[in-house]
Amino acid sequence: MRVPEALEPLVEQGVIDEVLRPLMAGKEAQIYLVVAQGHLCVAKVYKDATNRSFKHRSTYVEGRKSRDSRSERAMTKGSKFGKAQLEEQWKSAEVEAIHKLRAADVRVPEPYSFSDGVLLMELVMNADGDPAPRLADIAEFTEEEARWVFDCLLGDIVRMLCAGLVHGDLSDFNVLIAHDGPVIIDFPQATDAARNNNSQKLLVRDVDNVVAFMSRFLPELQGLEFGREMWDLYERGTLRPDTRLTGTFQRSTKAIDTDAILREIEDAAREARAKREALGLPPPRPARAPVVYETVAVEPRGKKKGRGGGQPQPQPKPQPQPQQERKGGGGRGGARTAGPEARNHPQNQPRNPPRGERQETRSEPRGERQAPRNEPQERRGGGQQPRGQPHRGAPRSEEPMDDLPDDLDDLLTVG
Repeated sequence: MRVPEALEPLVEQGVIDEVLRPLMAGKEAQIYLVVAQGHLCVAKVYKDATNRSFKHRSTYVEGRKSRDSRSERAMTKGSKFGKAQLEEQWKSAEVEAIHKLRAADVRVPEPYSFSDGVLLMELVMNADGDPAPRLADIAEFTEEEARWVFDCLLGDIVRMLCAGLVHGDLSDFNVLIAHDGPVIIDFPQATDAARNNNSQKLLVRDVDNVVAFMSRFLPELQGLEFGREMWDLYERGTLRPDTRLTGTFQRSTKAIDTDAILREIEDAAREARAKREALGLPPPRPARAPVVYETVAVEPRGKKKGRGGGQPQPQPKPQPQPQQERKGGGGRGGARTAGPEARNHPQNQPRNPPRGERQETRSEPRGERQAPRNEPQERRGGGQQPRGQPHRGAPRSEEPMDDLPDDLDDLLTVG
C-alpha cells in the first residue's frame, strides 16, 4: 500500500520496514499494521486537533503540568506557541501513561518508540496469532469467561487508580481480548487522579461502562456500585492493588469535623515556622485577610409583554417644585428670596444667558465689577449699576422718596 505521509520519515529512517494495511480508525488516531525490525507492530498516528472528534478536552487536561515554565505560561495564556505545546502534550500523554501503568503491573500494550506524533507499539494478538478483537466485537461469553474477564478488568482499574491515573474514556471499545486476558488501550485522555477535579466522575463512568457491558453475561452485576466504592477507598487511603471490591457502597451521613481540619492546618503552619527558625530564615509572610464584598439586592426587571410576564408600570414624572420664599438678605451664604432681587441674583441666573446679556466676571474682583459691554455705565438715576440688577430696561431708583406722607391720614387728605 501507499505509505501515509505521517509514516514516511520513519520509513526513510529505517524504523519501519513496511506498511501493510490500516488496522483501525479511532476518534483521535489512525492505527496501521506495520513491520518493524522483522516483527509485526502497530503504528498509531495521532490526528491534528482540527480533525479529531474527541470532545471536551479541557475536562481531561486539567491538572497536567509541563516541565518547562515557559511552556506552562504559554499554555495558560493560549498563545500560538502554547496551543502547539498543548497538542504535543496531548500526543505524548499516552506514552507516559503506558510506561507508568506497565510499572504498576497493568496489562497495556508495550511501547517501542515515539517520534513525530507516531507511537510504535506492540501488536496485541489472540490465540490464533491474529490482531486481537475488541470487547465490543465479542458476541458470546460463557459465565466463567465473563467472570474472568470482568475480574481482570476490575483489578486493572484498581491498579490504575493506585498508580494515580484514571482512564477517562474506558468502554468495551477500548479493551482488546488477547490470548492472555483483556488489554486496555487508548490513554491520551488519561487524567491525574489527585490533580484533576473531574477524576471521580470519570472513574465512576468508566467502571459503570464496564459493568453495564458485562452485565449482559452476568446479570448479578446490575445495580452494583464498584466505581463509587473504589473512589471512597481511594479517598480514605485504604485502596490497595489487591483490594477485593464488593460493589456495595453506602454514603456517609457523618458530619464533617471542621475543627479537626483547622487544627491540622494550624499544626502544619506551626511545623513550617519551626523549620524556618531552625534554618535561620525569616518568618513567613502573614496570610492576607479575606476581602468580603457586600451583596446588593437588585430587583428583577419587568418581563416583556407576550412572554409570560406583565408590562412594567410607567414611573410618574417628577413635578417641578415651586421656589420657597424665605426671609433674609442675599449674599453668598444668605437665604434666597422670592422677590425681583432674588430672581436677578447672579446665583439664580442661567448658566448660559443669551448673547449680549453675558457679564464679564473673569478678571474683576468681587465688588468692583464693571458694566457689561455695549451698556453705558451711567444710567438714569446716576451711579454705577448695582449688582444683581437687570441689564435692559430702566433700573429701579434707589433714591428715598421724601415727599411721601408719614401718616395714613395725611395720605388720604392729600389733594
